[in-house]
Amino acid sequence: MSTDVTTDPSDTSPPGEAEVFTPGPMARLGTWAGTHRRWVFAIWAVLVIGLGAAAPSVFSSLAGAGWQANGSESVQVRELAQEHFGGNSSAAVQVVLNSPDGPLDPAAQNEILTELRAIADGDDRFATVIDPQPGMTVSPDGRTAIAIIGANASTDDMVKAVDDHKAEITALATDDVEVYPTGASALWSDFNKANHDAMIKAEMISWPLTLAIMVVAFGSVVAAGLPLLLTLAGLVASAGALVLLNAVTPISVWAMNFAMMFALALGIDYALFMVARFRTAFAQAQQKHGDKAAALRATAETMDTAGKAILLSGLTVLVSLSAVLMVPAPAVRTMAVGIMLAVAFVLAASLTLLPAVLAALGGKVNAGSLPWTKKAHHHHGHSPLFTKWGKFLDRRPWAPAIVAVGILIALALPVFGIKVAMPSIAVVPEDAPVRQGYEVVAAQMGPGAPGMLTIIAPEADAAATATAVAANGDIAAVMPAQPAGDGSGLVMIQAMPKVDPSDESMGGTVATLRAELPAGALVGGPAVENLDLQDTLNTWFPRVAGTILALGFLLLLVALRAPVIALLGTVVSLLSTAAAFGVAKLIFGDGIGADLLGFDPQGFLNGWGPVFFFAMIFAIAMDYTVFLLATAKEHYEHHGDPRQAQQDAMGQSGRIIFAAAAVMVAVFFSFALADPLPPKEMGIILGVAVLLDALLIRLILLPAILRVSHHGAWWCPKWLDRILPTISFKH
Repeated sequence: MSTDVTTDPSDTSPPGEAEVFTPGPMARLGTWAGTHRRWVFAIWAVLVIGLGAAAPSVFSSLAGAGWQANGSESVQVRELAQEHFGGNSSAAVQVVLNSPDGPLDPAAQNEILTELRAIADGDDRFATVIDPQPGMTVSPDGRTAIAIIGANASTDDMVKAVDDHKAEITALATDDVEVYPTGASALWSDFNKANHDAMIKAEMISWPLTLAIMVVAFGSVVAAGLPLLLTLAGLVASAGALVLLNAVTPISVWAMNFAMMFALALGIDYALFMVARFRTAFAQAQQKHGDKAAALRATAETMDTAGKAILLSGLTVLVSLSAVLMVPAPAVRTMAVGIMLAVAFVLAASLTLLPAVLAALGGKVNAGSLPWTKKAHHHHGHSPLFTKWGKFLDRRPWAPAIVAVGILIALALPVFGIKVAMPSIAVVPEDAPVRQGYEVVAAQMGPGAPGMLTIIAPEADAAATATAVAANGDIAAVMPAQPAGDGSGLVMIQAMPKVDPSDESMGGTVATLRAELPAGALVGGPAVENLDLQDTLNTWFPRVAGTILALGFLLLLVALRAPVIALLGTVVSLLSTAAAFGVAKLIFGDGIGADLLGFDPQGFLNGWGPVFFFAMIFAIAMDYTVFLLATAKEHYEHHGDPRQAQQDAMGQSGRIIFAAAAVMVAVFFSFALADPLPPKEMGIILGVAVLLDALLIRLILLPAILRVSHHGAWWCPKWLDRILPTISFKH
């Protein structure tokens, strides 16, 4: 921090009694934002209005697919099928024609196929229509047939093509023939819509609930509304930025879904910490200065303490999520990019727009105060309840700590039995056309029919490949080899497994085929793409988790300049993360509470969960860790008493942590009301993580560790002290 000594120009004390104020970079940023607030407001207005103009199109603009392992064998199969076999790849649209009352009428079928060709001819994203083939894509009883609209575009564009035409396709149904678009592209189209609807519904519930919690926490309508307005500004700007970024590279629509939830929770968390600290600083400064001078001084002090902690917390979150970029899967990477972009905007708003607003409001931040507000001011921002709790932990740290650790370990134990897999068709609503078509095909043609394997091989190996596939005991039927017909010398063989695509045995079947088929044969198909993606996620998870832990520790070390508490803070954050995954296994793996929560358990956690949830949960855990430890370090730097620093930190930040956790839990649990399973899974896991982390780690275990470790918590060897940058929380 800066060592220059400056007299505060707003100080009104008599000459010779002026307070010496040593502003650091964050304090200077706060002062600048407060004195140049019109510029700050203007810049943010341009950002929000300019980027906000693109924001309404965010869900229709962003990519719908990207769930693949780049460079995998199954992706190669899809690309070869699209190039050499008329677009008959995993991205093709399978249109199911079903006659419940008897065999399909040839005339009715031909009329529907003619209409399908007209639809395909009118859109360049579609290739030719492949008619139903007896013995291959026609059921034995003749009641069900599958026409295939070939893919002539990327997977993302094919999902959008289905978005544009699925209503037109389903409208081809007659009184006697049902028509359902199915296949991977249709699956993502229907699921993305269901997911989007669920997210919007959850947001409509979470915003008013959040405002109510904020009013109770702050005791002031104005103070409670500020975090929501600031978060909204950051979200609108990030939504517009995602639309612009999508023009450069495809960004998954899930990026915005995650960003909306995560940025809302984190933005409110940051603003809560800032506003609470400003109100305390303003109340103290107002006793010596006029309102205007007090507002500027309080803004500078708030930025030099809470602002510094928020910056470090934001960097921790961004670093944790950046580790997810290591995974070679477009959807996973762009989900991380979306959250990082939203967090960056919310962080920027918290460190520029919020200080400007606070400086402008001054004492008006308490407008619309409720009765208990004055009592809180009397204690200079320290909560009497949490101050008492801090003193209790100072007297008896061991018993609460042991209980907390015991609960966390007990909840974490089930994590060793956790299973992961890519989502099954059950994640799509029952009335979605893709699920209805899927179930018809499975019932009429066999459970493995919706997950046909696609094998592409050199023509010279066609016979050997077909023989090897037919000899596999897990394959129910093998279709005749189809030559490419374009001189490429390739053939396509489609095989029907005996089990549903999401069955656990599919992985073994694919592995056996790849081992037994001729060297030039490649195995793919929608189900295999999911398996390859899952293998990639499993491979990268330990690397991502290790990177997040290492970077989290380094950031805490740099921020606190204390290796012992930085290491312990990282370890306890890992403990709460493991406990959250243990609870996830009990709920979503074992189905405990499934009836209450309104879902059918799949028996596993969705495949992208470990990588993504680990990053998000650890980021939230470290967020609280930074807030609590930064406050403790600030008080320790003031008076050098570690026991008093723990009590002061608990008194000052305990209520804020509790309120922030209540907001986060409300936001996350609102997504548990969603019908689709993935948002429900996401909301419950993150909500449980925050609940466990706030109550057991931040309000019990970490303060107890500070008490037990005493001065050792803040010890730093001289050689390390010389290396680390000088960061102080004292003001």
